[in-house]
Amino acid sequence: MSDDRGTVFVVDDDPSVRRGLVRLLKAAGFDSVAFDTADAFRQAVAPERAGCALLDVQMPGTDGMSLHRQLRDGGYTMPIIFLTGHGTIPMSVQAMKDGAMDFLTKPVDDTALLAAVRRALQRDRDGRADRQEAAETRRRATTLTPREHEIMRFILTGRLNKQIGYALGISEKTVKVHRARVMEKMGVESVAELVRLTEKAGIEPAPEPGPP
Repeated sequence: MSDDRGTVFVVDDDPSVRRGLVRLLKAAGFDSVAFDTADAFRQAVAPERAGCALLDVQMPGTDGMSLHRQLRDGGYTMPIIFLTGHGTIPMSVQAMKDGAMDFLTKPVDDTALLAAVRRALQRDRDGRADRQEAAETRRRATTLTPREHEIMRFILTGRLNKQIGYALGISEKTVKVHRARVMEKMGVESVAELVRLTEKAGIEPAPEPGPP
């Protein structure tokens, strides 16, 4: 598996566990790199790196749960799979609440581990595609004039050209012209597609009119 599709990062203080996991992952076709401490991982791996991480819960210094919180707060988006020899239900529940993808107990079944890694890498790819699409939508939005941006936000509410024109004090014909330019610049052919993209990009629709 090439690096651009994602690397599986193993963080575990036990040398035999690290070797075993990397051997298993590479035999299954995954690119894998191992670290013996949380600090070593953070120093070597940038937040934008594609992949997922297998974190041992119990480690000297910064443990897996603490590392997960640091990664989350530091802008890392890669999915996390926890591995532990001393897991408890409350611990696993907390890990999932914190955003972990899986919580596996050692000794880990090879099939279960590889399935979890595949799911994690797919989630990472999907997330990256979504973020790229959202960034492109925001970039396209910057090409709109102030009036076009204003009208786009009204379009997102589902209002008709006549209603938008009334709200803005302009003619329906003018709204129609601006609407066509908005759709062209945003690269969409339907309002439904525009709504989907702008929701991902965090672009808010115009506020609904208040009571008279």
